[in-house]
Amino acid sequence: MKTVCEINKCNGCMACADACPKKCIKIRDEITAFNAAIDEDLCINCKICEKTCPNVNKPEKIKPIEWKQGWAPAEIRKYSTSGGAASAIIQSFIQDGGFVASCLFQDGRFYFDITNDLFVAKKFAGSKYVKSNPTGIYKKIQERLKTDKVLFIGLPCQVAALKNYVKKQDNLYTIDLICHGTPSVKLLEKYLNESGYRLDKLMDIRFRTKTNMGLNSNNHEVSFLLAMDHYLCAFLSSVDYTENCYSCQFASIERVSDLTLGDSWGTEYKEQEKNGISLLLTQTKKGKQLICMAEMELQNVDLENAIANNHQLSHPSILTDKRVKFMKKIEEGKSFKSATFAVLPKMVLRQTIKGILIKLHLIKVGGSIDE
Repeated sequence: MKTVCEINKCNGCMACADACPKKCIKIRDEITAFNAAIDEDLCINCKICEKTCPNVNKPEKIKPIEWKQGWAPAEIRKYSTSGGAASAIIQSFIQDGGFVASCLFQDGRFYFDITNDLFVAKKFAGSKYVKSNPTGIYKKIQERLKTDKVLFIGLPCQVAALKNYVKKQDNLYTIDLICHGTPSVKLLEKYLNESGYRLDKLMDIRFRTKTNMGLNSNNHEVSFLLAMDHYLCAFLSSVDYTENCYSCQFASIERVSDLTLGDSWGTEYKEQEKNGISLLLTQTKKGKQLICMAEMELQNVDLENAIANNHQLSHPSILTDKRVKFMKKIEEGKSFKSATFAVLPKMVLRQTIKGILIKLHLIKVGGSIDE
């Protein structure tokens, strides 16, 4: 199999497939790894795919010039999973006449769209702990940039791919999200199917709230929010990502975007923590503009502390024997739950007990077994 980048190292950004003039590239999702496979019978060897791929055409990375932590105005923050920085910036950017492109969930798909409609843009909010599909968004952004300014919000690999794809970037603003790694959407579908749900039947899906990690849908067809479910146990333990994530070139303090957003874990503002606090790393003047427009409450943050509590700012997630064992169980046809329990028995048991205690009203949702 001829691939665009090194075998099993594809980020799944889809930019090479979008850029190919002969449409001879297919992204293969094999759960353990993605690969951008080239149909050699159709390929004309133009190398456009390699020029677009962020693994081949390495992006420029910039060290932050300013770092802050803070939160959005109350009316935005209360509906956000963290401090609401992304939502506040999206709102202000659109109100200033711009378009925003990011990931949303609809019709069972995690895909990218571009809009200047505030109502539609609200669907961009929320963490998405799964590989999304940016197919088609690069061309849409390139066309929109001819007449308007565009803000793109995505994972670092997707930002790097966009910057390789789009040549004229004067009107382009970029935000990358601090990323642990991402599993194939096939794993999410497997977990939901085993639990009696179908992804394509859900109106919405959320992976966390301010106080708890767990899948939830606002049409109430699926809810595991009493405690952390198996899917989030696997995700937060880094056992189910695709192979490329464990050697991610973007997991460093140097970033590829104008602005980097994440959670301000380990913050000293404990009284604000329950409402969510965002971490903001600014790399460029454009990044500063985005923050100024949003009118957020900002505080200084200790960069060393921020890095210590967000390992993705210094190194990728670690590939362990647990990940190897988990994927082997999945390949053998074992259920998602049994594969997770096999590698994370203590964590799963603890969350099961926590769920029982919550049902008995002995602790609150988001509380601790030890309280």
